[in-house]
Amino acid sequence: MEDSSDPYSSFVAILAALSQQISPEAFLGLGVMFLLLFFSAMVSGSEIAFFSLSHNHIEYLRKGEKKIHRKTLALLERPNTLLATILIANNVINIAIIILSTMVFRAFFTLEIPGVLAFILQVALVTFLILLFAEVLPKIYASRYPQRFSEKMTAPLLVLRKIFQPLSNLLVRSTKLIDKRMEKKRPKISMNELSHALEITSDERTTEEDKQLLRGIVRFGNIYVREIMKSRVDTVAVEYNTSFPKLIDVIREAGYSRIPVYRNNFDNVEGILYIKDLLPYLDKGNDFQWQKLIRNVFFVPESKRINDLLKEFQEKKIHLAIVVDEYGGTSGLITMEDILEEIVGEINDEFDMEQAIYSKLDNNTFVFEGKTLLKDFCKITGVEDDIFNEARGEADTLAGLILEIEQEIPFMGAKIKVGKFEFEIDSVDKRRIKRIKVSVIE
Repeated sequence: MEDSSDPYSSFVAILAALSQQISPEAFLGLGVMFLLLFFSAMVSGSEIAFFSLSHNHIEYLRKGEKKIHRKTLALLERPNTLLATILIANNVINIAIIILSTMVFRAFFTLEIPGVLAFILQVALVTFLILLFAEVLPKIYASRYPQRFSEKMTAPLLVLRKIFQPLSNLLVRSTKLIDKRMEKKRPKISMNELSHALEITSDERTTEEDKQLLRGIVRFGNIYVREIMKSRVDTVAVEYNTSFPKLIDVIREAGYSRIPVYRNNFDNVEGILYIKDLLPYLDKGNDFQWQKLIRNVFFVPESKRINDLLKEFQEKKIHLAIVVDEYGGTSGLITMEDILEEIVGEINDEFDMEQAIYSKLDNNTFVFEGKTLLKDFCKITGVEDDIFNEARGEADTLAGLILEIEQEIPFMGAKIKVGKFEFEIDSVDKRRIKRIKVSVIE
């Protein structure tokens, strides 16, 4: 005779009773609910995965030959649309889970529970499931393996982007509209007002050097990497296959302690060569493989603020980074010294070469090199940094400002008037403006 106290028999009996009371549609709804919970987890984790990809991950995708790498990059090229697609899909799935949970809860829990208590129990259970299995766990995993997760979710997100394209476009446009209106309402304090505040709060004990230091600190958070970097045309670098004797000649002529190493062209920087690493091998023969001494390179975008970059320099214990543009091409390089000079002024040591970027003919006439940064031009001429904001566009140099205005390379002797300045082209070739004569109009 079967023992009714057997736990297994009791469990089977309970399942049999439930199967008679609960319809197959309820079991189907439960299965669909857990399937949607899995989809929600994957979509939710993809948000962390895609937006946690480092520059090294993106470089790997750019160099990858697989089709999935190109598709992943295509999603990253439109980050606002990608984020809108993820958020819309995640919310739609979660709403479907909540609707299904109501049906499943009523089918499985037939006990006479007061309506309010049943609602609270359902909300608590569904919230727990969504938070744990569709938010916390997938995001922890995605943050640890962002590249693997993003590649797995690229194809589903491309499909979802097409499905939710009208909604995502509407969301992106409305967000931009709100941002523009908020930008108009946001109080703006000009550099002139901040400088004036420094002047009126300073006493007799405050020296000019102290005031200059304070002005540098005020401006520090509003300066981008592209404004102070050394452009690629002024950067000393060596090709990966350069012979050891030729490398030594380049180092002696340049006088730098760190030199970028590229392969084929400067857009493919392989790493940074620290000159101190070469010191133990100076007596090696001409066939010495100096390439094994190359260190990893740190890439930063042009649009990065220098206060954030300074923190990264401190954390990574490095002093030089390669600056890249939005297309992944190399724009130039930036050093720790370049950043610190924005606060304390020029830092010159016994190895620095004097490079005059301008000459002063009289109180109202200067001759500047075309590559002079606009911020340096403003410091030298004693005008505010925002004087060229309306005309400069994306230009950061004096030559770039003139090209932005003229939309072509002007001929030698051409005169361009901007505000209180008259620019006369003093030297130019087919590719760039080399030297500019500047007159201050009284």
